[in-house]
Amino acid sequence: MKDEEIYDLAEFFKVFSDPTRIKIISALLDKELCVCELAEVVGTTQSAISHQLRILKGSHLVRFRREKNCLFYSLDDEHIKDIFLKGCEHIEEI
Repeated sequence: MKDEEIYDLAEFFKVFSDPTRIKIISALLDKELCVCELAEVVGTTQSAISHQLRILKGSHLVRFRREKNCLFYSLDDEHIKDIFLKGCEHIEEI
């Protein structure tokens, strides 16, 4: 593996190190949600959710679609769900 690929992979996994981001990813496993719904599910402010969503979007873990004045977020692709669920599976086995 090249050094650049190693750095990129480390940065990718670093995004999973924040509990709020993990809660957001977990909430988006099965359905898309808007910021206010995510704030309610996660139990934090819309501002905090928006901040974490910027990080998740920048890392290509979530995407959004616009419907009128509302943005709906979902996981970027099935790989993200697979990685998350594999991590959960590993934790359960420890």
